[in-house]
Amino acid sequence: MAQDYCVTALRLDETDHHLLALLQKDSSRTLAELGEVISLSPSAVQRRVDRYRKAGLLDRQVAVLDPVKADALLAVCLVTLAKESNAIHAAFRRRLLAAPEVQQLYSVSGDTDYVVVLASTGMAHHREVADRLLKDAPNIQRYTTMFVLDPVRAGLSLPTKR
Repeated sequence: MAQDYCVTALRLDETDHHLLALLQKDSSRTLAELGEVISLSPSAVQRRVDRYRKAGLLDRQVAVLDPVKADALLAVCLVTLAKESNAIHAAFRRRLLAAPEVQQLYSVSGDTDYVVVLASTGMAHHREVADRLLKDAPNIQRYTTMFVLDPVRAGLSLPTKR
Protein backbone atom coordinates (compact mmCIF):
# COMPACT_ATOMS: atom_id res chain seq x y z
CA MET A 1 0.00 0.00 0.00
CA ALA A 2 1.28 3.49 -0.84
CA GLN A 3 2.41 5.57 2.11
CA ASP A 4 0.67 8.84 2.82
CA TYR A 5 3.08 11.66 3.50
CA CYS A 6 0.97 14.77 3.00
CA VAL A 7 -0.67 14.67 6.43
CA THR A 8 0.45 12.16 9.03
CA ALA A 9 -2.68 12.42 11.20
CA LEU A 10 -5.01 11.87 8.23
CA ARG A 11 -5.02 8.37 6.73
CA LEU A 12 -5.76 8.54 3.02
CA ASP A 13 -6.98 5.67 0.86
CA GLU A 14 -6.86 5.41 -2.94
CA THR A 15 -10.25 7.12 -3.25
CA ASP A 16 -8.95 10.03 -1.17
CA HIS A 17 -5.91 10.37 -3.43
CA HIS A 18 -8.13 10.31 -6.52
CA LEU A 19 -10.54 12.86 -5.05
CA LEU A 20 -7.70 15.17 -3.99
CA ALA A 21 -6.23 15.02 -7.50
CA LEU A 22 -9.62 15.94 -8.97
CA LEU A 23 -10.08 18.82 -6.51
CA GLN A 24 -6.62 20.18 -7.26
CA LYS A 25 -7.35 20.13 -10.98
CA ASP A 26 -10.79 21.79 -10.74
CA SER A 27 -12.40 22.48 -7.38
CA SER A 28 -15.47 24.03 -9.01
CA ARG A 29 -16.88 20.61 -9.94
CA THR A 30 -20.05 19.71 -8.07
CA LEU A 31 -20.17 16.97 -5.45
CA ALA A 32 -22.31 14.92 -7.84
CA GLU A 33 -19.74 15.26 -10.65
CA LEU A 34 -16.88 14.32 -8.35
CA GLY A 35 -18.87 11.41 -6.92
CA GLU A 36 -19.63 10.09 -10.39
CA VAL A 37 -15.92 9.96 -11.25
CA ILE A 38 -14.88 8.22 -8.01
CA SER A 39 -18.05 6.13 -7.55
CA LEU A 40 -19.30 7.79 -4.35
CA SER A 41 -22.51 9.56 -3.46
CA PRO A 42 -22.40 13.37 -3.20
CA SER A 43 -22.85 13.10 0.58
CA ALA A 44 -19.88 10.71 0.85
CA VAL A 45 -17.77 13.13 -1.19
CA GLN A 46 -18.87 15.97 1.10
CA ARG A 47 -17.85 13.99 4.20
CA ARG A 48 -14.38 13.41 2.74
CA VAL A 49 -13.97 17.06 1.77
CA ASP A 50 -15.09 18.11 5.26
CA ARG A 51 -12.50 15.72 6.75
CA TYR A 52 -9.74 17.26 4.57
CA ARG A 53 -10.75 20.76 5.70
CA LYS A 54 -10.91 19.81 9.37
CA ALA A 55 -7.45 18.21 9.16
CA GLY A 56 -6.05 21.33 7.44
CA LEU A 57 -5.19 19.46 4.24
CA LEU A 58 -7.43 21.73 2.15
CA ASP A 59 -5.94 25.14 2.76
CA ARG A 60 -8.32 27.20 0.66
CA GLN A 61 -10.17 27.24 -2.66
CA VAL A 62 -9.31 30.01 -5.10
CA ALA A 63 -9.77 31.03 -8.71
CA VAL A 64 -6.50 30.88 -10.64
CA LEU A 65 -6.12 33.53 -13.32
CA ASP A 66 -4.17 32.90 -16.50
CA PRO A 67 -1.23 35.36 -16.30
CA VAL A 68 -1.08 35.75 -20.10
CA LYS A 69 -4.79 36.57 -20.42
CA ALA A 70 -4.58 38.82 -17.35
CA ASP A 71 -1.64 40.62 -19.02
CA ALA A 72 0.48 40.20 -15.89
CA LEU A 73 4.23 40.67 -15.85
CA LEU A 74 5.77 37.82 -13.86
CA ALA A 75 9.28 37.97 -12.45
CA VAL A 76 11.35 35.43 -10.56
CA CYS A 77 13.80 37.09 -8.16
CA LEU A 78 16.72 35.37 -6.47
CA VAL A 79 17.53 37.15 -3.20
CA THR A 80 20.66 36.84 -1.06
CA LEU A 81 20.63 38.42 2.38
CA ALA A 82 23.67 40.32 3.64
CA LYS A 83 23.53 38.90 7.15
CA GLU A 84 22.07 35.75 8.64
CA SER A 85 19.93 35.72 11.77
CA ASN A 86 16.46 34.56 12.70
CA ALA A 87 15.38 38.18 13.23
CA ILE A 88 16.64 39.28 9.79
CA HIS A 89 14.91 36.36 8.07
CA ALA A 90 11.69 37.04 9.99
CA ALA A 91 11.74 40.74 9.06
CA PHE A 92 12.38 39.94 5.39
CA ARG A 93 9.53 37.43 5.33
CA ARG A 94 7.10 39.82 7.04
CA ARG A 95 7.99 42.56 4.55
CA LEU A 96 7.36 40.35 1.54
CA LEU A 97 4.31 38.54 2.92
CA ALA A 98 2.60 41.92 3.37
CA ALA A 99 2.95 42.72 -0.35
CA PRO A 100 0.12 41.52 -2.61
CA GLU A 101 2.52 41.43 -5.58
CA VAL A 102 4.45 38.56 -3.97
CA GLN A 103 2.84 35.45 -5.42
CA GLN A 104 5.29 32.91 -4.05
CA LEU A 105 8.11 33.07 -1.52
CA TYR A 106 10.52 30.20 -0.94
CA SER A 107 13.43 29.88 1.47
CA VAL A 108 15.98 27.79 -0.45
CA SER A 109 19.35 26.13 -0.01
CA GLY A 110 22.51 27.13 -1.88
CA ASP A 111 24.00 30.54 -2.64
CA THR A 112 20.58 32.19 -2.77
CA ASP A 113 18.47 32.61 0.37
CA TYR A 114 15.05 33.19 -1.22
CA VAL A 115 13.21 32.74 -4.49
CA VAL A 116 10.44 35.31 -4.91
CA VAL A 117 7.80 35.28 -7.64
CA LEU A 118 6.40 38.76 -8.26
CA ALA A 119 3.34 39.65 -10.33
CA SER A 120 2.87 43.18 -11.58
CA THR A 121 0.81 45.08 -14.12
CA GLY A 122 3.81 46.13 -16.22
CA MET A 123 7.42 47.28 -16.12
CA ALA A 124 6.75 50.56 -14.30
CA HIS A 125 4.79 48.73 -11.62
CA HIS A 126 7.50 46.07 -11.39
CA ARG A 127 10.18 48.73 -10.85
CA GLU A 128 8.14 50.31 -8.06
CA VAL A 129 7.58 46.93 -6.40
CA ALA A 130 11.22 45.82 -6.76
CA ASP A 131 12.46 49.14 -5.37
CA ARG A 132 10.05 49.02 -2.44
CA LEU A 133 10.55 45.36 -1.54
CA LEU A 134 14.12 44.64 -2.56
CA LYS A 135 16.28 47.59 -3.61
CA ASP A 136 15.39 49.80 -0.64
CA ALA A 137 15.15 46.93 1.86
CA PRO A 138 17.73 46.53 4.61
CA ASN A 139 20.01 43.49 4.76
CA ILE A 140 19.77 42.49 1.10
CA GLN A 141 23.20 41.79 -0.35
CA ARG A 142 21.97 41.28 -3.90
CA TYR A 143 19.02 40.22 -5.97
CA THR A 144 18.68 39.03 -9.53
CA THR A 145 15.48 39.32 -11.53
CA MET A 146 14.44 37.04 -14.36
CA PHE A 147 11.31 37.98 -16.29
CA VAL A 148 8.98 35.18 -17.36
CA LEU A 149 8.75 35.21 -21.15
CA ASP A 150 6.39 32.27 -21.49
CA PRO A 151 4.71 30.50 -18.56
CA VAL A 152 5.06 27.03 -20.06
CA ARG A 153 3.68 25.34 -16.96
CA ALA A 154 2.53 26.92 -13.73
CA GLY A 155 0.91 24.32 -11.54
CA LEU A 156 -0.37 24.31 -8.01
CA SER A 157 -1.12 20.59 -7.65
CA LEU A 158 0.83 18.63 -5.05
CA PRO A 159 1.37 14.89 -4.94
CA THR A 160 -0.55 13.17 -2.15
CA LYS A 161 1.12 9.76 -2.25
CA ARG A 162 4.42 8.16 -3.14
